[in-house]
Formats: sequence, structure tokens, C-alpha cells
Amino acid sequence: MLAYVRLETRRTLRDPGFVIGGIAMPVLMYLLFTNIGQYDGGWKAASMVGMAAYGAVGSALNTGSAVAEDRAVGWLRQLRVTPMTPREVVTGRTLTGTVTVLPAILAVLAAGGLVNGVRLAPWQWAATALLLWLGSLPFTLLGLGNGYRLTGPATGVTNMLCGLGLSVLGGLWFPVSLFPGWLRAVSAYTPTHRFAQLGAAVTEGRAPGTGAIIVLTAWLGLFGSYAVLSYRRGAGTV
Repeated sequence: MLAYVRLETRRTLRDPGFVIGGIAMPVLMYLLFTNIGQYDGGWKAASMVGMAAYGAVGSALNTGSAVAEDRAVGWLRQLRVTPMTPREVVTGRTLTGTVTVLPAILAVLAAGGLVNGVRLAPWQWAATALLLWLGSLPFTLLGLGNGYRLTGPATGVTNMLCGLGLSVLGGLWFPVSLFPGWLRAVSAYTPTHRFAQLGAAVTEGRAPGTGAIIVLTAWLGLFGSYAVLSYRRGAGTV
């Protein structure tokens, strides 16, 4: 299975679309949002976390798009004749997703520190990257669920809409303080908002709140169940 993870990771990182959309785009958006107008260091740090989370969400969902493409070309059918069990195939894809989110997270954090002058203690940089990495798992499972259930084109569109919608609604692009009251209430229950709170708490020198962990864990269970059911449903079509 580790050989399979290495193979899929290399395939993903060599994809120009992934490099541009999953790594370069969040960095460019972060630098654009924080260097047009006058902003203090607090906003640059908060936006850094939001854009790193946005990049991680996009990269995680991209795992599902790759699965849908593999279904279309028969790659999953080939995997079924290997010694790997279905559980190992799904686990391998999940591990691939958790690996490929790291470049997006690290690239945005590097832009914050090297370009925008964000200053954090070494432990804060490490903890922010670690929490964003771990917190991206629900979105990998969401992407896998879409990939196993939908066709290639439908998966791409669905993942794009999920990524954009959840990112905007979760306050990854703009502060939720700008939202009307009812929308702020909805945003509090989105996985993206709670995901970003993990890193934001650390940059502010405190531990993530219990509410963020509970809500994100609930979404992890929901998306995990969706991925399993989608794989079972799609097993007969690969």
C-alpha cells in the first residue's frame, strides 16, 4: 500500500493543474488580498490561515477528482486484480490526499512569513501547519465520496462548487464579521469555518476551542460515511 501511496502522490504533484490551482492560486490570492490597501499584521496573519485552509481544502477535494478520472480510464479496475484489498485502496487514496495538502499549506505560510512579514514563534508555525494538515482529512473524504459516486466531469464541477461555496461561507476569503447575523450563525457550523479556527487559535497564542473540534469531528464522521457508501455503490462500476 505504501508503494501505491508513493505512486499516487507523485502523479498528483506532477500534475500542472494541481500545482497551479492547489498551490500557486492560494498564494497569489493571499498576497493580493493582503497587499491591496492598508492592513495591519493581525489581518495578514488571519488571512494567511484562511488562505492556507482554502488551499488545503482544494487540494483535498482534488483527490476525489483524480479517483473519478481513474474510474473512467479503468485504473481502479486494474487495482482490483492486485493483492490490495478495497480497504487498502481507499486508505491509500486517503493517505495520498493528506500528503498532497501539505504543499498548499506550507506555501501560504511561507508567503506570510517571508513576504508579508507575519511573525510567530517557532512552535506557532509548526502547530499551525500541523493542525491545518490534520484538519484537512474531512475534505479529503468528501472529495473521495464525490469521486467514487460521480462521473469525472461531474466530480470536477461538484468539487469546485463545494470548495468555493464552503470556503466563502466558512470565512476563508473574508472575515465572518462582515457577514449578516443569520449568515454568521450558519457559518459557525460549517467545516471550513471550524477548520480555519484550528490554525487561527494557534496564531493568537491559544489552544483551539472545544466547539471547533466537536463540529469538525462531526463532519469527519459524516464525510467518512459518505465516502464509504459511495465506494460501495461504485464498486460494481469499476
